[in-house]
Amino acid sequence: MASSNLRIPPKPDNCELCGRSMSNLTQHHLIPRTRHRNKRIQKQFSRAEMLTRILWLCCPCHSHIHTVLSEKELASQFNNRTALLQHPDIHRFVEWLAKRPAGFKPHVKRVR
Repeated sequence: MASSNLRIPPKPDNCELCGRSMSNLTQHHLIPRTRHRNKRIQKQFSRAEMLTRILWLCCPCHSHIHTVLSEKELASQFNNRTALLQHPDIHRFVEWLAKRPAGFKPHVKRVR
């Protein structure tokens, strides 16, 4: 496999969920790395796709996703931006956070 196939999307200026302008965006692997060895996931996605399918997110959006969804749910059902935004809790949070200033950091409770 050529290394050119393993290109991570370039880092944007804004969070890819809430749209706030942030300098310290983090990589959210849409197919969590802990699930890459799972046979069902390997049948569904190529190695290149597993490694490069990411979103650049602000820390509050990234934390909220991992608070709401398990790694298994992320890999099987919420492995793209559209699916994440269709989850009611994530959609509500992203809409709420989008109205806050760039430096705003909400307190995220760990529910699990």
